[in-house]
Amino acid sequence: MSLESMFKLRENKTTVKQEILAGVATGLTMMYICIVNPLILEAGGAPFPAVFTATIVSAAVACFVMGFWANWPIGLASGMGLNAFVAFAVCGAMGYSYEEALGACFVAGVIFLALTLTGVRETLVNAIPHSLKLAIGAAIGGFLAMIGFQIGGITVNSDATLVTLGNIKDPTVILCLLGVASIIILDKLKVTGGLIITLLGLSIIGWVTGLQELSGFVSTPPPLSLFFAMDIGAALSIGMLSVVGTLLFVDFTDTSGTLVSCANLMKKVDNKGKVKGIGRAMMADAVGTVVGAAAGTTTVTSYIESGAGIKQGGKTGLTAVTVGCMFLLALFFSPIAISIPKWADAPVLIAVGFMFLEGLRNIDWQDVTESSPALLAVFAVPYTYSIAVGIQLAFLTYIITKWCTGGSKDLSIPVYVIGAACLIAFLI
Repeated sequence: MSLESMFKLRENKTTVKQEILAGVATGLTMMYICIVNPLILEAGGAPFPAVFTATIVSAAVACFVMGFWANWPIGLASGMGLNAFVAFAVCGAMGYSYEEALGACFVAGVIFLALTLTGVRETLVNAIPHSLKLAIGAAIGGFLAMIGFQIGGITVNSDATLVTLGNIKDPTVILCLLGVASIIILDKLKVTGGLIITLLGLSIIGWVTGLQELSGFVSTPPPLSLFFAMDIGAALSIGMLSVVGTLLFVDFTDTSGTLVSCANLMKKVDNKGKVKGIGRAMMADAVGTVVGAAAGTTTVTSYIESGAGIKQGGKTGLTAVTVGCMFLLALFFSPIAISIPKWADAPVLIAVGFMFLEGLRNIDWQDVTESSPALLAVFAVPYTYSIAVGIQLAFLTYIITKWCTGGSKDLSIPVYVIGAACLIAFLI
């Protein structure tokens, strides 16, 4: 079977070259997870080398499912936030072992798989009001831009104002800002590969000037020593119910937000707010989570950095397959992957964040019960540093304002179900 027939390239008005470039763009912006995820989970008692390999293997499997099964250009890996929840809350404050936490991730993944196969997850996502679908994308765009400003050193912490201007004289900050300008200029001039050109260009400058150390080129992959080390019995205990429930809800909201945002960019959302083919796309993170827990890492989710590849022209699963292949290569070329400076990633995140904000123009600004919950999500996600919390606040506000202004006809049973889950999440 040819790549054309497998990924329907002609039908999607794309080419092999365009899809591979898009996959490289997404892959480069996601490489940090190979190191950051094991670093975070190491704080929860997990061995770094085993988690490093588990992170890459589960990400590759999930990307291949997304590419070959769903034919969507989305990259997946162990979710940031959820890994911190496991390390600092489940293994830290609650005192569970890392193997018990893996068991909870595995159980949550199996439940997600069942909800996906039965179509429940697709029904819930398609029930999200159109204005909130647009808002979630914009909110995540603001979140990405904010993260980019932080890791690029453009903004720093401040006791007086929470954030303030960083050291604008720092050469890495200057390079970061020039990187943003570079991406905008290359995009305006319609230069193919603008994101990759900028990211690699900044990295090379960093390595040559000594602003970033190049750790090496090739290394031997560590073994999967945590393979099937999960304690499923502990995960099924009464005490772990809240942990499994939290993993389920946060993954649902994070993944839904990411997929809906990317679907908006790919024009996969119809005028009724229904997302075409999202059921198959959801299968990828469910399978990835089950495989990830079995391999030794936490919940796998869709990554908003996929917007970099979509911005680069990625339209099909070949982009996701390329991302998966890049993860596997990282097993052997990890020194290069971990040597990409964060301030070189930052311009890509900022530029992609700007792109996601475009959806705001399609919100009904004449109806305050549509626009205000949407804006609440836009501000709450970056300010609370949580996609899940932003979506929860927006949903609850949407339901309350509709009810109090005679708009209850706009509320469906699935919307109430999601609203109830949001309320329970806050109470817990």
